[in-house]
Amino acid sequence: MVVLGAIWGSSYLFIKVGIRDLSPAVLIEVRLLSAAPILVAFAWRRYGGAALVRAWRPGLVLAVLNAAVPFTLIAWGERWVDSGTAAVANSSVPIFVAILAVCFVPTERSTGWRLVGVLLGLVGVGILAGVHPQGGWHGTIGIAAIVVASVSYAAANLYAGRRMSVGGPALAAVSMTGAVVLLLPLALATLPAHAPGWKSVGSGAALGLLGTALAQILSYRMIREYGSSRSALVAYMLPAFALFYGAVFLGEGLSYQKLAGLVLICGGVALGTGAVRVASRRVRRAPAREPL
Repeated sequence: MVVLGAIWGSSYLFIKVGIRDLSPAVLIEVRLLSAAPILVAFAWRRYGGAALVRAWRPGLVLAVLNAAVPFTLIAWGERWVDSGTAAVANSSVPIFVAILAVCFVPTERSTGWRLVGVLLGLVGVGILAGVHPQGGWHGTIGIAAIVVASVSYAAANLYAGRRMSVGGPALAAVSMTGAVVLLLPLALATLPAHAPGWKSVGSGAALGLLGTALAQILSYRMIREYGSSRSALVAYMLPAFALFYGAVFLGEGLSYQKLAGLVLICGGVALGTGAVRVASRRVRRAPAREPL
């Protein structure tokens, strides 16, 4: 879980470096081109080609909701906000999962403490944007783009949860390959006029190899070994790692606004997803140790 949190948390750093010379669409195209072949090879070896064929329809939906749209929006948003702020805003995904579940999964309606958690997380997003946001109104627009990406991720989460029978790695392989095709016209239209620096291109490749291919494989392995509820706790680690990377490698400051937004969003996620109640029940059920 720590390794996965460190890898996913670094994605915001690589995006920030990548957009120095590349447009968001070109950067994400490099990311997808680096990740898709590895994911396809992994899924083919594990499930066979027939599984990839069966996954094409849900894979195309996830290509939009879980890759092309959120990847590009986050990269575009980071043109105006720093990497740590982007990570904190993106940590609101479980909040929007709870909100969308009300409409599409009525049995998951948020009440009581879960409703409090949802509202608390939304307040955290509002504080992060701020009355006088960093970067002015461009900063507000950047955060808004990242929040929309979070909504897209949340919709993808609910959609994929009902289509895991074809195999998670197969869905990941098809969705990332489909996103390559979907983003190609926009990437070609926004190619840089000059040769980009190696840091930007290398950041795109690192995003694909580490933050997409390796992270996807580790994530599905962790879900298989420990279950989805325990594996989902990795979401709490991403903003902390991203804030650390941004402060150390990019010189980004740790403002009270960022920290307040982080605390409220993570607290809202803990309440809104029921993680607090699950943890407390586990503590109550834990057998008492005999005195030494």
